[in-house]
Amino acid sequence: MPPVPSVILNSGVEMPILGFGVFQIADLEQCEQAVVDALEVGYRLIDTAASYGNEEAVGRAIKRSGVPRDEVFVTTKLWLADAGDGKTRSAFERSCERLQLDYLDLYLIHQPFGDVYGAWRDMEQLYRDGRVKAIGVSNFTEAHLDGLIGAVDVVPAVNQVEFSPFLYQRELLAACRRHGVQLEAYSPLTRGRRLSDARVTAIAREHGRSPAQVLIRWALQHELVVIPKSVHRARIAENRDVFDFELSEDEMAHLDALDEGLRVAWDPTDVR
Repeated sequence: MPPVPSVILNSGVEMPILGFGVFQIADLEQCEQAVVDALEVGYRLIDTAASYGNEEAVGRAIKRSGVPRDEVFVTTKLWLADAGDGKTRSAFERSCERLQLDYLDLYLIHQPFGDVYGAWRDMEQLYRDGRVKAIGVSNFTEAHLDGLIGAVDVVPAVNQVEFSPFLYQRELLAACRRHGVQLEAYSPLTRGRRLSDARVTAIAREHGRSPAQVLIRWALQHELVVIPKSVHRARIAENRDVFDFELSEDEMAHLDALDEGLRVAWDPTDVR
């Protein structure tokens, strides 16, 4: 398979447009093997978070894979309970230690609650110090994004949010583009809830593809970075194999119209 294309973030760093997420892979051996499998089939973006409890497994997998460090784009996230009063840098260093890395490619504020501005100032310093190549946010709405950008020096490089045809956040996507922020889609496969939707499966049949591949392709054609997840090697490989077909304008419009507002109401205890 050809290499995964990249997008250039506002920090100047290249980020693969397709990556592998490890949310809710709590079994550390399973997580490690899934990341090894993802790297073996050609993924070069790995997304984790301190609150997932699996950074150590991700770090072991990267080492075990033999892929050079500079070829793997690693993202992790700051849980804001660990931020403020000088704690942000300590949290960052703990993540790096668990991941066995000297630097991160992307460091995100995990959710827009708590001392966002204090944490962001600390992250700006990490960025200036060269410890992280880009900084960004996750689960930020348009209002959160506008408020932060109006008060800080470094514009977030990425906003990672739930995004799919069934949760097509048009206004947020427009806001990200207006600010030069790359939108990154998590749960692009709707956590499996809509993979059997007749409207999606019909398009999949037309292309001889799986519904998951159609949903990933939809996101890519909207110029998003996408991070599907699976613990099954065959599905990991299938989700990677999405660069040799294209959805038509009519098919894209059909999928655009599926929005059902499926996002679960935000729960501050939810670590996603």
